[in-house]
Amino acid sequence: MINVIGKKWLFLGISGALVLASVVAISAYGFREGIDFRGGTLWQVASPDAALTEASLREFLAEQGMEDAVITRENQNGSFLVRIRAITEEEHQADLAALTLKFGGAEELGFQSIGPSIGAELRRRAFWGIGFVLIGISLFIAFAFRKVSRPIRSWKYGVVTLVTLFHDVVIPAGLFAYLGRFYGVEADTNFIVALLVVMGFSVHDTIVVFDRIRENLLLGREGAGLAEVVNKSINETLARSINTSVTLVLVLVALLLFGPATLTYFVLAILVGVILGTY
Repeated sequence: MINVIGKKWLFLGISGALVLASVVAISAYGFREGIDFRGGTLWQVASPDAALTEASLREFLAEQGMEDAVITRENQNGSFLVRIRAITEEEHQADLAALTLKFGGAEELGFQSIGPSIGAELRRRAFWGIGFVLIGISLFIAFAFRKVSRPIRSWKYGVVTLVTLFHDVVIPAGLFAYLGRFYGVEADTNFIVALLVVMGFSVHDTIVVFDRIRENLLLGREGAGLAEVVNKSINETLARSINTSVTLVLVLVALLLFGPATLTYFVLAILVGVILGTY
């Protein structure tokens, strides 16, 4: 049996350092907001014309007054994802006509434009959504474990769940703050969805461990202290948690390596969160 509780200060030290580094990164760098939150246009184009390369497309966009465009090449179909400022439908049609004229057979695969006011509303809703989920899950856990009040009061289960969720969410968030500052990675609605997925997976693992602790406490092993019960419960659920996580990690790694470019950072956020949640 692994003495997890005996090594608690090591685990708490590692987690504390990662959380602190993440909070510092978020405070110092903030997030590079995607067009979902700051407003802007996402334009996906492709062309059979070999002349359409990232360099030539950037030159074309500069000619249209969009020097700050962010261009990403899709590996699967050779198309380009272009992130630019918010443009009107008239500008969109004019730019599309110019693109088709310059690169014969250019095709528009997707177009999405979001105004600044809508982006601000999405940002506000995302913030409140995560907050309500954190509090709601914690209250539910406290309610679900209300029948086990000794030696741990039920509200403490809720507090531990809240701390666990914060740990599993703030570290991927800190990573994205760092990536946004140095590599231009954007935090968009996919990022928010990824954090919600991580929270769901994290609370699933937490409930499994808590439920085993509850069962062992109700069995009331003679002479067994709380630390011994918790350690026994963690060991009893360890194999299940690792097997579930490894299965999910394999799928996420496959998506990260072979999936579309638009999902790369969405998958990365979930992957980091799942690994941390299991840890």
